[in-house]
Amino acid sequence: MVDIKILGSGCAKCMKLAENAETAAKSLALDYTIGKVTDRAAIIDAGVMMTPALMVDGKIVSSGRVPSPDEIKPLLR
Repeated sequence: MVDIKILGSGCAKCMKLAENAETAAKSLALDYTIGKVTDRAAIIDAGVMMTPALMVDGKIVSSGRVPSPDEIKPLLR
């Protein structure tokens, strides 16, 4: 099971990142969970300085941009 988290305020970019991550996970037929972290302190504790950020299995793999589903696929493997 792949644990995907979107870190950010819940803005339009955060929603697009969540959508792209879900598209990538579905296209790879992964067993996954997706969650959102909106608490500013938790985001800072994760080491994120720019949102939105993508966390996969507890590791930040993208920050400050919205990668496409094709860019996210290799990050989920």
